[in-house]
Amino acid sequence: MSEMITAELVDLDLSADTKEAAARALAERMAAQGRVTDLDGFLADVAAREAQMPTGLDGGIGIPHCRSEHVTEPTLAFGRSADGIDFGAPDGPADLIFLIAAPAGADDAHLTILSSLARQLMDEDFKAALRSATDAGGTAALIRGDEPAPEPTPEPEAQAPEPAIAEPEPEASVQEPTPTSTPVPGPEAPAPAPAAKFKIVAVTSCPTGIAHTYMAAESLEKAGRDAGDVEVAVETQGSAGFTRLSPEVIAAADAVIFAHDVPVREKDRFAGKPTVDVGVKAGINRPGELIGEVREKAARGEVTSAAAAPGTPVERAGSAGEGYGTKLRKWLMSGVSYMVPFVAAGGLLIALGFAIGGYKINKAPSVMDHFLWTQTDSWGALFFQIGVVSFGFLVPVLAGYIAYGMADRPGLVPGFVGGAIALTINAGFLGGLAAGLIAGGVVIGIQKVRIPQALRGIMPVVVIPLISAAIVGFLMFVVIGKPIASAQKGMTDWLNGLTGANAILLGTLLGLMMCFDLGGPVNKVAYTFATAGIAVASPSDSAMKIMAAVMAAGMVPPLAMALATTVRGRLFTKTERENGKAAWVLGASFISEGAIPFAAADPLRVIPASMAGGAVTGALSMAFGCTLRAPHGGIFVVPLIGNPFLYLIAIAAGVCVSTAVVVVLKGMRKQAPEGGAAEAVPGEPREPAISVAA
Repeated sequence: MSEMITAELVDLDLSADTKEAAARALAERMAAQGRVTDLDGFLADVAAREAQMPTGLDGGIGIPHCRSEHVTEPTLAFGRSADGIDFGAPDGPADLIFLIAAPAGADDAHLTILSSLARQLMDEDFKAALRSATDAGGTAALIRGDEPAPEPTPEPEAQAPEPAIAEPEPEASVQEPTPTSTPVPGPEAPAPAPAAKFKIVAVTSCPTGIAHTYMAAESLEKAGRDAGDVEVAVETQGSAGFTRLSPEVIAAADAVIFAHDVPVREKDRFAGKPTVDVGVKAGINRPGELIGEVREKAARGEVTSAAAAPGTPVERAGSAGEGYGTKLRKWLMSGVSYMVPFVAAGGLLIALGFAIGGYKINKAPSVMDHFLWTQTDSWGALFFQIGVVSFGFLVPVLAGYIAYGMADRPGLVPGFVGGAIALTINAGFLGGLAAGLIAGGVVIGIQKVRIPQALRGIMPVVVIPLISAAIVGFLMFVVIGKPIASAQKGMTDWLNGLTGANAILLGTLLGLMMCFDLGGPVNKVAYTFATAGIAVASPSDSAMKIMAAVMAAGMVPPLAMALATTVRGRLFTKTERENGKAAWVLGASFISEGAIPFAAADPLRVIPASMAGGAVTGALSMAFGCTLRAPHGGIFVVPLIGNPFLYLIAIAAGVCVSTAVVVVLKGMRKQAPEGGAAEAVPGEPREPAISVAA
């Protein structure tokens, strides 16, 4: 395997002025070396990682990075910018930019090399050497570690006069001690014992597990050394796996620091100690404050119980001071995010079963009793029955992971139990929502009860599951189950009765929701509403119409942006035109997020245009009576769509509307100050750019 960085991957005069342009310039060097197979696909992965959290760090560093299936081997490219590029760091632009590309299945050894770079970036001498380097080959060698960073040259100091050597006094001047003043010899006083160090154990992790994980670890360890009386042991939970801190080290620790952006694995090992729980960038930027904060907690005697370990998955992903409404939305989205893969797998298998075996395949006997390898209907029945089993997990998974978002792992048992009961009593999707929220609340309530030390060990595995499952089961079976089941039936009957103008209005509303935030919470609400309707063995015709309208509307924004960059490219920057090429595929695949780069750059024009087209498509799909049994797939499941020709017309109409609106809005832009114009397409007149005020 070749070196991770070579001279060809170093640009000491990086001329890019945006982080997107910088990533592209460095990625092009990787592609030229054959290390990136699909430039646009790789840049989309880099942008997706950047959207999770800015990769700018204090000290003038930008470190965009990702794992991607378009990378052939672990690769690092380095660029140095004279003017600096904004990567979102609190202290300003970055002049040292590292683009780290790791394959989807990168081996541990190379990820370890990448982590060592992250630690080097905390060394001021290393950064100074990079800023003064003049040779690309030498810079690559320095980054690889082949050449040590030069020692800083000390400033010349003024010559200090040599201290005068004291002459011994003449013997005559020495007085003889009197007998009464003669000291009585005694035992020597023992040397004072060194003060015991304050011991901290820490865990660091980031979404990719390549850079920030190890930089936070190095920063915390360095802050501990600088404090003098603090000893910090860090467990890095990175992409290369993690080596657990020994139980003895954890037991001897006085406090714990969690600096992470993904859930800490096996977090209960650290229960019972003063804890500070923050994001990974806090571990990089203010390690000294974290150490001081956790020492203060230890001095006050604040500890974390095993049952009430702070930082549920939702709390870890949020920020301090979030309101109850924000947390409620995140709890629900936690359940939805775990449910969607079951929806996709089950729905596509059921749709495939219908496509192979016909629409009477749901009446086929069990494949355990009747399966012929050479019979098409048997394969159709097999796919259909696997899909039905997958769909059977939807409500329990939804309820279980809502409770998980609220109360972490202790919420899983009552959540799954409550979700299964919701299915048993025909409370459906609404019952799953209620069961998940109740289960999470019950567990949180149990965790607040003071438990004797002797019982804490069995709380997570015996007491909490037993009590919470019993309470949730009682409430679902006896108290609230029947009203929720009635509400679910009423909603189903209402959907089945939608016709004419009511159906078109619903399609319009769902289209607006799908295009409002392009994969965000509002989009997910509409999508979940649609998938809940088809998550049964025999969904109603109305439910399949809703699913068709939702998928069609979700395809509009990226397809419209792709078309707009094609027909009026001069209205878009070079980067946006490149993103437009990828948006064709993303839109056709029903990935609404393909329009996010355009919306992020110009939300006041792109989002209204997307919503207009989405509303038209949703309304037309419902008016045409198009149906869809599969919850995903885009144009690849058109053969499974009812009225496929009219369905494609609905999508095309919405795409044309969105394209026309965004072109008109961008064409009405005011002239920007000189230097702020969008980059023009060669051979075309330059259009006025968006003004900053817009």
